[in-house]
Amino acid sequence: MTTAHRIDPNSSYAAERREARVARLARAGLWLLPIYGVLLALSTLTQQPDYSTDFRGYAEYVTTDRFLISHLGASIAGAALGLLGVLALLAFLTRGPAVTPAIVGTALTIVGNVGNIALFGVAAFAQPAIGRAYLDGAQGIPDLNDDVYGTPLFATAGVGILCFVAGAILVGVAIARTARPLRWVGVGYAASLALFPILFFSFAAAAPVAAAVFAAVAVVVAVRLPRRIS
Repeated sequence: MTTAHRIDPNSSYAAERREARVARLARAGLWLLPIYGVLLALSTLTQQPDYSTDFRGYAEYVTTDRFLISHLGASIAGAALGLLGVLALLAFLTRGPAVTPAIVGTALTIVGNVGNIALFGVAAFAQPAIGRAYLDGAQGIPDLNDDVYGTPLFATAGVGILCFVAGAILVGVAIARTARPLRWVGVGYAASLALFPILFFSFAAAAPVAAAVFAAVAVVVAVRLPRRIS
């Protein structure tokens, strides 16, 4: 009669197995970052007409299936994948020399994306309803749209964007401090991701370019960071 031997969960062997499992998951999670970058680029390839000057064009644009799919799939789901990727990145960066900027930057990125998702949710669900009501001939719809996109929403978006930009910069600093060969990778991460929301609201045509650059930088992070921190 044989007796199965249990592995002591506090043994060094069990600890090594747990660390190896976490490392595998974190290494896979890093690849969510380039996917996030690609989704950011796809979500900003087209821009909605300005509702203050072309409300009909705006209403027609926001009632398309493409608009809804873009916000649900690229913006909201993309933000979720991006946050999972940043958490995987944190699993590596906390084992490097820049723990504080890595943790603070990740926290700010999460807070910023929560604020951004609130804006994406309004766009995905409220704007199509507003557009359909306008196209059906309902009265007072432009005023309703102005009420939805009023001070509370823009204040929420503003705080979210500030946190997002600050988080991108701090995480980029943490990557750059990890090892000399990753210095410019960290700079690229910080610059491309921080510039994305700024360009989106100031020069929207350039936002997909920033997102594409971020996706390329994120590929380098996914390949090279695990080799530097093992």
